[in-house]
Order: sequence, then C-alpha cells, then structure tokens
Amino acid sequence: MSAQLSPSQPLQPAHSVQQMPAGGWRGLVADWASDQAAFQVSWGKAMMWIFLLSDTFVFSCFLTGYMTVRMATPVQWPNPSEVFALHIGGADVPLILIAIMTFVLITSSGTMAMAVNFAYRRDRMRTAALMFATAAFGAMFVGMQAFEWTKLIVEEGVRPWGNPMGAAQFGSTFFMITGFHGLHVSAGVIYLLVVASRVLRGRYEQSGNYQIVEIAGLYWHFVDLVWVFIFALFYLW
Repeated sequence: MSAQLSPSQPLQPAHSVQQMPAGGWRGLVADWASDQAAFQVSWGKAMMWIFLLSDTFVFSCFLTGYMTVRMATPVQWPNPSEVFALHIGGADVPLILIAIMTFVLITSSGTMAMAVNFAYRRDRMRTAALMFATAAFGAMFVGMQAFEWTKLIVEEGVRPWGNPMGAAQFGSTFFMITGFHGLHVSAGVIYLLVVASRVLRGRYEQSGNYQIVEIAGLYWHFVDLVWVFIFALFYLW
C-alpha cells in the first residue's frame, strides 16, 4: 500500500533532497574515490603535504645520524669556520659562501610567496615572472653548492670515505646531507620552471584554478626550511 502525501506536505524537488553520506566501508571508499577532496583540501595539496611529511622523516634521520656520529667520534671534528672559509683579499673569510647561499635561498622564499599571492589574483604575468625569479635563485644556490663541493674535493682532499682535516665521518655526512638537499633544490627548480611556463601560456586561465602555484610553493618553502636546519647544525655547530 503506497503512502499518501497530505496537502500540508508539499512535494520537494529531487535536487533539494540532502544526500547523506553512506556508512561502513562503502562510505569510506566513496569519500576517497571519484577525485573528491580529502580533508577539505584538493588531492594535489593533500598529496604534497603527505610527501613533505615523509621527507621530513628522512631529513630528520639524516640530521640525527649526523649529530650522533659527530658526538660519538673520538677524532676531532673539523672546524666549519676554517673548512668553509674563502681566501679573499689576502685573508680567509669564514662561512662567507654559506652566508650568501642562505641569503639567496631565503630571498627565493619571498619571491615564491609573492608568486602565490599574484596567482590567486589571477595575474599570470607577474606570477610567472616571480616563479622564474625563484627558479633562478634556486639555480644560483645549486651553482654555489657545486663550487663548494669542488673546493672541498679538489683543494682540500675531502672524500666520503676520508678527510685529511679530522674525523673521517665528516666527508660522508657532509656529502650525503648537502647532496640530498641539493637534489631537492634541483628538482624544485625544474618543477618551478614547468609550472611557470604553463602559467605564462595561460594553461590555468580557463579554469581560474591557480592552486598548482601554491602547491609548488609548499615544496619550495619546505626546501628552504630544511636548509635552515642544515645551516644551523652543520655549519654553525
């Protein structure tokens, strides 16, 4: 026997009926399927956060291992102020190259933040220009790091398995940590160039969704933040 609608109950259109989420395993699968947003953010941003979280664990293990090795070795650890000094004008200037590298990378964080700001204003010309500038700063950082490696390997004789200036573990920890970070910066430069080129060509103009710029910014700010810890623990300690 079919139910009768009373005159006091107006018939509601189908689109006004609120869809309740399904329960159980089917509801869980439905929440994570069909390209839906997870945690009230887009899939791209959620996956970038998960990637950065996993990378945080890796860098934390590297830095923790470095500190453990440095405190445990009975051989004297080389003095960073002497190892990373540059001979300028007849005098050794300690950590001058590292200070410039840090300044360049922190400056790139500022240009990336401005690029994200202009992206949400849908100003694709300024967004692309600032992303290209950020990539240029990143390339400068990698170039200076290559110069630093060349000086240590060719002039100082530092190797991953040995070090004439003190503890042998210095070379292995230095090349592993700075090399892994330099690889992240190099990948970030390529990533920024690709996204900036697409922004410049108007790839995201029709949809008006420039969130990819913010996602790239998350990665770049993470790389900058990791360098702050490397700078403090490796070069200043």
